[in-house]
Amino acid sequence: MTEAVRIAADSVGAGGGPFGAVIVRAGRIIARGRNRVTELGDPTAHAEVQAIRAACQELGTFQLEDCEIYCSTEPCPMCLGAIYWARPRAVFFATDHTEAAAIGFDDQFIYEEIDRPIEERRLFTRRLEVDGRFEPFRRWQAKADRIEY
Repeated sequence: MTEAVRIAADSVGAGGGPFGAVIVRAGRIIARGRNRVTELGDPTAHAEVQAIRAACQELGTFQLEDCEIYCSTEPCPMCLGAIYWARPRAVFFATDHTEAAAIGFDDQFIYEEIDRPIEERRLFTRRLEVDGRFEPFRRWQAKADRIEY
């Protein structure tokens, strides 16, 4: 955890947000990530996502079942989704989302939006009916050598 917090502090000086993450496997850090959103102009370049990408590349897999993730701050909704998809065995964090909100990183509106019916969300979101929309699903189900995830 100390390394995740150190990375977060260093990230500020490097032009990123105050967030860091490390991924540990068998007691050894295999990947590090820091917030690079403004540096890369990429809203998905959060510390946890950066660390997950690096760990998956290092291990040659998209699953991190035998790993733990240490985050300087409680993961935001996007990062939490990425973490669930990566399937680590545990997640640890040093500061929580209310402490992050106190310095301007408030994700509460996202949690509230997720709970709203689609037609009531602030971001206009609607389903469009289109012919062939189930074709990708049919192809996936018929694919004998598909990799489940």
